[in-house]
Amino acid sequence: MKYDLFVDESCHLERDGYGVMCIGYIKVPKSEYEILKQSFKDIKEKNGIKSEIKWSKFSKARMPFYKDMVDFFFETTLEFRSVLVKYKERLNHDDYNQGSHDNFYYKMTYYLLRPNPPQEEYRVFLDIKDTRGRQKLRKIEEVFDNYHHGESPFVQFQHLRSHEVCFFQMADFFIGAITYKNRLINGEFKIIGENKDRLEFIHYLEQKSGFTLDEGTPLWETKFNIFDHQPKNK
Repeated sequence: MKYDLFVDESCHLERDGYGVMCIGYIKVPKSEYEILKQSFKDIKEKNGIKSEIKWSKFSKARMPFYKDMVDFFFETTLEFRSVLVKYKERLNHDDYNQGSHDNFYYKMTYYLLRPNPPQEEYRVFLDIKDTRGRQKLRKIEEVFDNYHHGESPFVQFQHLRSHEVCFFQMADFFIGAITYKNRLINGEFKIIGENKDRLEFIHYLEQKSGFTLDEGTPLWETKFNIFDHQPKNK
């Protein structure tokens, strides 16, 4: 089988003021890509959505669409996997990442992709985030080539723009929901202006997945997987 992995990330910068970060992907069977893409487009059209969807532009008026998107995900062969990093302020790059937050990012990407069975073939697409994207892309590809001794199942790494691919937008939404839930402190949001509509969506996603977004899922879970990574106290 051949698969396309659409990778997105949230709160991934070292000093962005957030205590969590998340990186994750939507996994699409290549043989079903066109059918699934058209189905997603049909759902958007049914709900009158013409623009790119992003967690940062969450709209109460679009709630029926957001829930339809979740239903669509769980009714199809699509899969989601993510790495959630809690307590980002605990990160000790000097001792564990050769003094570099970039090295930590590569390590999290490695943890994200590695569980995919090596007997399959994967193309990995990453959303363009910053001017250093190509450098990061080459490094990630190098890591997997070395790990698989030149026979990596990850046959292609490429940048695309999120507005061009609907599966990036789905990944953005799921990752956004995970980081939002995990920014809770003692029941109150770290950020000003808790959004009850976002929490309604989060509750719906948790109901459909069977998991809470602030905890890891079982390692063997393949449909909706969250790997909970908690740095040790310094």
